[in-house]
Amino acid sequence: MRMGTGDSKKIALLTLGCKLNYAESATYERGFRAAGYRVVPWNEAADIYLVNTCSVTATSDAKSRNLIRKVHRINPDARIVVTGCSAELRGRELEKLPGVWRVFGCREKSRVVADTLAGERAARPAFAESAPPVFGAYSCGGRTRSFLKVQDGCDNRCAYCTVPLARGGSRNIPIRTCVAQAEEIAARGVREIVLTGVNTGDFGKTTGETFLQLLQALNAVEGIQRYRISSIEPNLLTDDIIDWIASGTKFQPHFHIPLQSGCDEILRAMGRRYDTALFASRIARIRQAMEGDGKPPVFFGIDVMAGLPGESEAQFAQTLAFLTRIRPAYIHAFPYSRRPGTVAASLPGQVDEGEKKRRVAALEDLCRRLHADFVASCRGMRMDVLFESTVRGGKMEGYTGNYIRVVRDHDPALVGKLTEMEI
Repeated sequence: MRMGTGDSKKIALLTLGCKLNYAESATYERGFRAAGYRVVPWNEAADIYLVNTCSVTATSDAKSRNLIRKVHRINPDARIVVTGCSAELRGRELEKLPGVWRVFGCREKSRVVADTLAGERAARPAFAESAPPVFGAYSCGGRTRSFLKVQDGCDNRCAYCTVPLARGGSRNIPIRTCVAQAEEIAARGVREIVLTGVNTGDFGKTTGETFLQLLQALNAVEGIQRYRISSIEPNLLTDDIIDWIASGTKFQPHFHIPLQSGCDEILRAMGRRYDTALFASRIARIRQAMEGDGKPPVFFGIDVMAGLPGESEAQFAQTLAFLTRIRPAYIHAFPYSRRPGTVAASLPGQVDEGEKKRRVAALEDLCRRLHADFVASCRGMRMDVLFESTVRGGKMEGYTGNYIRVVRDHDPALVGKLTEMEI
């Protein structure tokens, strides 16, 4: 099949996984649009399908393969371009799927658009231990919020995780580039930026800069009214960062902090770089600095994994007790997934799938109760809400600074504007 010319060139982009993938896909999309391609829905016959894959769990890998097969059935003549974490970890396998024309691994992300446009089919290089180049990216699909990639990769090598294999070592975009991209986002009329990365708080490894310096530089960008940090490890959330955010900045009282387990024995088995005492101290320190005197409660979102090999019922109970004590606003609960090439894959005491589901269900039940308590604690407070453009049933929604979802009758004049409302 010959690719179309001019306006007939069509590409569909499909993305699985994390916000980092979505930011990268949005950047690819801008590149193809600039080259004259028309972006179409994935279920429309396109000249090229770009599939940005995820490999965080075995289910994610399966979804990636199934998606590639599905688009091939939609248009058997189309070229399928594959990138993302599955492309790095299972590139040889994906290359054999029907319709796959090009697979871009970790080191090749910056070449996705250029090589696709050039029609090259260079051999996929093997993953190297040296850090791949940093591919800067941001999403900008709506009028209210953008995800800005500031960091990639991780050096931690946790026992259960394939991210260092899929994305390489920790590295970052220079502050000057992050600021320039934030200015581009502001020029598009977007008012809120979420900083994203694999290990965001590790920013500075490759440029000699610090995460606090990045926050301070971004805070000065005109036009951006709010910032959020997508995720930050507790051991990297220093007093200096907490105190500066609390001093009256654009950074919101909203923190997503991975815990993974509320049991110190399991944290050690995971290879995490903190214990529950440090984690609890960070929560307490933030609340001390940012709450009180009529200020709204801080939203804490926390990641928790259920069923690491060897996790006993008693150890899981410690996690539930710890979460009940520190009382986050939200728990992102997920089961351990056995990943080839990780330390945990060969550990004894693999937990039954049914038991993992039961533990996730218990975490989700606790999450519902804690989130309801958090929202109730904000009732009667007046807060600024940033409303989004999406309309459902005549209603629009937005979020407070501490991430409470607010729904009201649709008013197009409020889209992208901070509006004070009583919660």
